[in-house]
Amino acid sequence: MTDSNAALPLWLLHEDEVDAFRSGLAEPLARWLAAQRFKGERHRVVLLPDAQGGLAGAVAGLGKRQAELSPWQVAGLADRLPARCFRLVQAFAPVQLEQILFGFGYGRYRFGRYRSGRAEELAQLEPPAGVDAAGVARTLEALALARDLINTPASDLGPAELTGAVRAVAERHGATVREWVGDELLAANFPAIHAVGRASSRAPRLIELRFSPDPSVSLPRVALVGKGVCFDSGGLDLKTGASMALMKKDMGGAAVALAVAQLALESRLRAEILLLIPAVENSVAGNAYRPGDVLTTRRGLTVEVGNTDAEGRLVLADALALAESQVPELIIDFATLTGAARVALGPELPALFASDERLLADLARAADACHDPLWPMPLWMGYDDELASKIADLNNVAASGLAGAIFGALFLRRFVGATPWAHIDLYAWNPKERPGRPVGAEAQAVRAVHRFLLERYAP
Repeated sequence: MTDSNAALPLWLLHEDEVDAFRSGLAEPLARWLAAQRFKGERHRVVLLPDAQGGLAGAVAGLGKRQAELSPWQVAGLADRLPARCFRLVQAFAPVQLEQILFGFGYGRYRFGRYRSGRAEELAQLEPPAGVDAAGVARTLEALALARDLINTPASDLGPAELTGAVRAVAERHGATVREWVGDELLAANFPAIHAVGRASSRAPRLIELRFSPDPSVSLPRVALVGKGVCFDSGGLDLKTGASMALMKKDMGGAAVALAVAQLALESRLRAEILLLIPAVENSVAGNAYRPGDVLTTRRGLTVEVGNTDAEGRLVLADALALAESQVPELIIDFATLTGAARVALGPELPALFASDERLLADLARAADACHDPLWPMPLWMGYDDELASKIADLNNVAASGLAGAIFGALFLRRFVGATPWAHIDLYAWNPKERPGRPVGAEAQAVRAVHRFLLERYAP
């Protein structure tokens, strides 16, 4: 009988490898595989029996051969294989092994906070030799943190709870955390964050994490800024019920920024990390900010509120101004900023804007290399004058109903000065079932940005 504790062999086959594989099997197994009509289809799994009727191993399809092996070709295997430990049989290149180990692990994620009963048992993959299994595990842990935060309902994740998540990361790595809460925001000159969050019974705040791997030397500073709108009703420009249904995920930018920061701290990058998260609820009350109000931002620019549902750019404005004042070498912000980006690119492709072409190209290349896509978009200055206001320095929305993602990026550009800056407009949600990627939170851009930072600030 097969040892129930031993790792079972697992073969991963492209469609063009199936015939050769079958011809090398013992006759009974070859007939069994033929009877299953297995052709190497992506995500198709066939279990192989042993002579006693037990489980001898499994074969999984990778589909048609592609130029590169993607983690998403194996992400569904944890759902399709029995809850046993498996080991890869074939030889793969190290980069392919890393993609396989990551994809398999990504598919094992479950958000079980609100489910009663025992946790679901899932298949496991024995880390192959020659792979940085610890590095893959760190990446999966950071992604699970972001996905857990995004999946958590606003009833259990408000601005204070977001601070708690930042503190937990800081305590593990010796980083420092500071926050400005409620009216402290006004005293410290963060008026836009205060205005957006003041109508909620949960006090708005700005959360700051700082970390240097070597405080004794001067290192370049990288600022990561994440939109932390823990729930967005739209404010007085109230969203419809359908539009409001998923607004627990409007802090997806903050969750992604925190995950990137966690990986940066664990990687001991040769850079000082500054993480800033403006955390608010955009609520409705008698003291809510109104359409037509004029807000003075930390940078000194005045903003006429054309729409209270364009609140993310307002809270980011104060946070970006603080980031820019700290003289970083680079600023990257993450935000579920515009529906227009989703109309243009759909939910799977975050929109990428940057202040210079080299930064845009380097981020896009890093994203392609790790199958964590970012789609370059134009920061088209020809539209900039459409953010004009008749009574203030600018409006938070343009009169045009077109190019909304570009207008959001152009607004944010006003608050970063000459500092190299990238803006990632992401959806942070998977709206359809895909193998290994269920409906729910998606921690987009984490691996792409971490890879870019590793290349630039290698420890």
